[in-house]
Amino acid sequence: METHRCNLTRLQRSDYQDVKSLYVNEQVRTYLGGAIPEEHILNKFSDTLQRSETDSNYWAIRLKHNNVFIGLVSLEQHVDGQDTEISYELLPHSWGQGYAKEAVDQVLAYAFNKLNLSKVIAETQTANHSSCKLLERVGMKLDRKIMRYGAEQAIYGIDKV
Repeated sequence: METHRCNLTRLQRSDYQDVKSLYVNEQVRTYLGGAIPEEHILNKFSDTLQRSETDSNYWAIRLKHNNVFIGLVSLEQHVDGQDTEISYELLPHSWGQGYAKEAVDQVLAYAFNKLNLSKVIAETQTANHSSCKLLERVGMKLDRKIMRYGAEQAIYGIDKV
């Protein structure tokens, strides 16, 4: 898949070092439980890759003009076991430039048009104001707030139009 400025490619084993850069980045992981310890990174990546090959969809986000990796976007079953959740993690150097919105818009279109989903949700900490604003910019509406993982979470949703 592609956006105006990015290519979204299915996650592959060759993406390991790039994805590792997300996992170890304190800024990226601020609202995701912190940086992942080195000894757990390979297992987490392998698990993610395996899920991507079976029941989830993970895409590496790369800039079109130079193929530089800037993040991940995914669709997978939400922890509630009922809904499909969109998630994203981008490296700090790409924040605030609209790349996440492009990727999320494209994956939502894929979810509704190719997977024929009727609804997609997203969960983020309410303290992550940038993520909340992004979800609202792509048309998601705040559904509810809950306590999970020791912090207040916002659950956003969007229905197929």
